[in-house]
Amino acid sequence: MSRIFSGVQPSGNLHLGNYLGAIRNFVGLQADYECIYCAVDMHAITVWQDPAALRSNTREVAAAYLAAGVDPERSIIFAQSTVPAHAELAWIFNCVARLGWLNRMTQFKEKAGKNRENASLGLYAYPSLMAADILAYKATHVPVGEDQKQHLELTRDIAQKFNNDYGTETFPIVEPLIFGEATRVMSLRDGSKKMSKSDPSDYSRITFTDDRDSIAKKLRKARTDAEPLPETEAGLKDRPEAANLVGIYAALADMTKKEVLVEFAGSQFSTFKPVLTDLAVEKFGPIGEEMKRLMADPAHVDAILKKGAERARELAQPILAEVKDVVGFLSP
Repeated sequence: MSRIFSGVQPSGNLHLGNYLGAIRNFVGLQADYECIYCAVDMHAITVWQDPAALRSNTREVAAAYLAAGVDPERSIIFAQSTVPAHAELAWIFNCVARLGWLNRMTQFKEKAGKNRENASLGLYAYPSLMAADILAYKATHVPVGEDQKQHLELTRDIAQKFNNDYGTETFPIVEPLIFGEATRVMSLRDGSKKMSKSDPSDYSRITFTDDRDSIAKKLRKARTDAEPLPETEAGLKDRPEAANLVGIYAALADMTKKEVLVEFAGSQFSTFKPVLTDLAVEKFGPIGEEMKRLMADPAHVDAILKKGAERARELAQPILAEVKDVVGFLSP
């Protein structure tokens, strides 16, 4: 069976974009893959995190996995920092990756902005750690959003260079898995911007902890335009808010955008938004309720993370030992 690895940053306020772009897909993959799902707390500290909030947010990621339907018996759920192989392999990969490769990473440029000289070294080297996350388990496939495709390509480059440098076939060349109609969910207030926890408007996003009334209220207030829905996807060009809501509906209904437009062509948003709202409340509301129940029982979540970490270490340690031997490190 092929092996999946993926992770979500515990930076708080998980939202509909995280669900449709990643977590929902984690559930379906369990039937066909050996799945390893991580709360990537080491990635989170590439920018400063309040320690108490980081602990809570790490549990939140685990609770989101569980609430969405990830089975901790079939899949491995754990916190990244509890498996030392991630950090050890990341250092080896820092010595394999080239500066020129990292200089091309657009996400660092976006996150560091004009203050690049004040950004942490960890933020710059983030892609090497991501490669270690994946290859510490010799994962064969990674479900990724569009914004992570470049980092996965770097993972492939690192694996290939390591294999070539040492004349081995230690690491697989990982394949991306990109799913669904809403891999990139946009803000409900501005369809040109990605849905984000950092947006100052709470109405820009639907979070995992929103109750049914909040979900409905946010969708009712979602920005639209005055035109009716078109018959084809080409008609959504230059209509970012319309395209976003159609994409969300398609993802929640397991339809294509084309199918949604066939059904609602010519409809005004006064007709479409109530139907979308009912669908979102039906599909996403119960997940939020289960999430709140799990967050009220941190001992239960911690026990699942502890067991998951033990299983992850059992997989990663032999692979790390193999890598160290290939590199030429002495055995302890």
